Amino acid sequence: MTDLRAPAKLTWYLEITGRRDDGFHLVRSEMVTLDLADRLSVDESGDSLSVSGLTEGVPVDETNLVRRALRLVDRRAAVTIEKAIPTGGGLGGASADAGAVLRWAGGVSVEAAFSLGSDVPFCQLGGRALVEGVGELLTPLDFERREVTLFMPDFGVNTAACYQAFDELVANGWSASGQNHLEVPATFIEPRLARTLVFLRDQFGPNVHLAGSGSTLFVEGHVGAESSGLLGPEGPVGVVHTITMPA
Repeated sequence: MTDLRAPAKLTWYLEITGRRDDGFHLVRSEMVTLDLADRLSVDESGDSLSVSGLTEGVPVDETNLVRRALRLVDRRAAVTIEKAIPTGGGLGGASADAGAVLRWAGGVSVEAAFSLGSDVPFCQLGGRALVEGVGELLTPLDFERREVTLFMPDFGVNTAACYQAFDELVANGWSASGQNHLEVPATFIEPRLARTLVFLRDQFGPNVHLAGSGSTLFVEGHVGAESSGLLGPEGPVGVVHTITMPA
């Protein structure tokens, strides 16, 4: 039995710089690895998948990225995932799990990792990196230790719908700006996120930002009460204090 950590990734900033003919969006972003992590137990004598913890929205069939990562490296194993990273939160939970399996198996090329998803190349690399192209161009950056507070609403945001909203807004004359070009599209498709973001900025200042396509929001530094969370305008908001981690 081998125990693995699958750290969450945080998109510190996100610029969308274009769109390819195949529909993939070109990005420029800084991603960092967090101490918040799923935990995987891998037993090479078996062939199964089970999930505990934050299981809502996590498939256990052949679409699960852990199963797909195992097929990619031609390995079989019984894997148990203890989920601490919420699904649909913009923290790369499924990609983090796949990245952990790829590292365990010795790693694969960036191109192979990308075949599992645009966040998987970074999740395999870890640490801190400039991410460009459609997620396949990685430039490692020097590690910087940062304290971070994550705010986790009890709802998610669909990433594909968020990018579709981005395209529709641009087609209607909107110009993206700010630290995260998906903030406006995400709040457009999920009004609860818009109200939660206003609430958190009222509480903790203007530097509360959206993580990726959301629904997680974050601010640098440790603020709020981690143990009790918050009661936002749309219900409970989990609060997690974490730090960035090297690869």
